[in-house]
Amino acid sequence: MLQLPKPHPTPRSLVSIDESYEYCRQITAHYSKTFYMGTLLMPPEKRQAIWAIYEWCRRTDELVDGPKAAATTPETLDQWEHHLETVFAGHPQEDADVALVDTLERFPIPIEPFRDMIAGQRMDLYRSRYETFKELELYCYRVAGTVGLMTSPVLGFVESTPSQTGAIEAAIALGIANQLTNILRDVGEDAGRGRIYLPLEDLDRFHYTEKDLFNSVVDDRWRAFMKFEIQRAQDFYHHAEQGIRALNPDARWPVWSALMLYQGILTVIEQNGYDVFNQRAFVPKGRKLLYLPIAWLRAQAL
Repeated sequence: MLQLPKPHPTPRSLVSIDESYEYCRQITAHYSKTFYMGTLLMPPEKRQAIWAIYEWCRRTDELVDGPKAAATTPETLDQWEHHLETVFAGHPQEDADVALVDTLERFPIPIEPFRDMIAGQRMDLYRSRYETFKELELYCYRVAGTVGLMTSPVLGFVESTPSQTGAIEAAIALGIANQLTNILRDVGEDAGRGRIYLPLEDLDRFHYTEKDLFNSVVDDRWRAFMKFEIQRAQDFYHHAEQGIRALNPDARWPVWSALMLYQGILTVIEQNGYDVFNQRAFVPKGRKLLYLPIAWLRAQAL
């Protein structure tokens, strides 16, 4: 069972920096095993910073997808944004904030992508359908592409890189690719909550209905649809690959590993016959370990 530090009622009784980072590490390891494995390949200071960022993202996501999500209102998110501003001002309010404040002091991370992620949670409050991929892409940017912007200052860029714009766009693409992968993996779970994150125009293109989806129909229409969406996610992964070379050398192996590990989920979906209703796609630990040396080679050569 996950053992976490007990909450403290006031800022004066918050945990130490080391305890806060350990809290963030445990949260990352517990909720995102694939992502966590990639962070272990980073230098200690960078890995801790990524854990602190991930934990904040997790808390933000929990506001609309967690056990108390039913009580979340626009005002709740307003309060959370104010909380964010307090943290960026250097004043932690909760145990996990201690690590994030320390991270913000060590790395030049802007507040805008954090605000954008909160905006993504606002979208979840009032909509459960997306007509077009363009609409869905905005959502994916806000809830996941922003992670690329949050973490890029931690990972760092090669000083001789002529332009960081392409590398930053690639980082955003990786976040979007990861979110699309989550969406394809979690179709059944989301349907159980009455949510469809798949573009309705794409479902219509393959003559697959919402009723079919809620009935967990897996047929030729569904398989063709899933192949189409998986290729779209792969295109974002390929875009992301183009920016890894611009990262500092100590960040390339972890990023290649994280990319390949997450991309592997799409392979498992294919191997499961595109049945994401009755089988949760995950990459077995043995296969994850096989990805690591390949990722290392790519980090050296590409």
